[in-house]
Amino acid sequence: MNTQPVLKIAVVGPESTGKSTMSAYLAQHYQTIWVPEYARGYCEGLQGDYTWQDEINMFHGQLALENELLPQANRLIICDTTFITVKIWSDQLFGRSPQEVLDELSHHQYDFYLLLNIDLPWQDDPLRDFPNLREHFMDVWHRELQALNAQYTVVSGAGQQRYDAAVAAVDTFLKNI
Repeated sequence: MNTQPVLKIAVVGPESTGKSTMSAYLAQHYQTIWVPEYARGYCEGLQGDYTWQDEINMFHGQLALENELLPQANRLIICDTTFITVKIWSDQLFGRSPQEVLDELSHHQYDFYLLLNIDLPWQDDPLRDFPNLREHFMDVWHRELQALNAQYTVVSGAGQQRYDAAVAAVDTFLKNI
């Protein structure tokens, strides 16, 4: 029986940086599972604009999905975004974050973060809102991760180069733990 804790690798970044594609790739590469972004499915069912309660629901949904899939992981679990996204979106849309999100930030850390750079072209999607604020959100992600003293690497490049850079970053992290 393996008693080693599962290491959590979070794939984060602004909209349209390839987080879901990267998460699936890394899960396959490391022969484990990945946690999809809960908010995507949730927002597909919304009839209007996001509300404060929607942000809280997405926070709880992301945590529940991660907890549900964690036992199936093989040494690593790859998380396509984290609930930090709820904080970032709430701050942007409502000027503040739900208290339960703020309370959970320091208690629910990830072992390593891959911050995907905005060097990919924007891909239109009905669930994406801010094509002109990518640099702003990249700065926000840096600040949020630094505020958590998170260990993270920025992943740049396109196609296989981007995948190789992510694998190299994760491999380096794994060697150094």
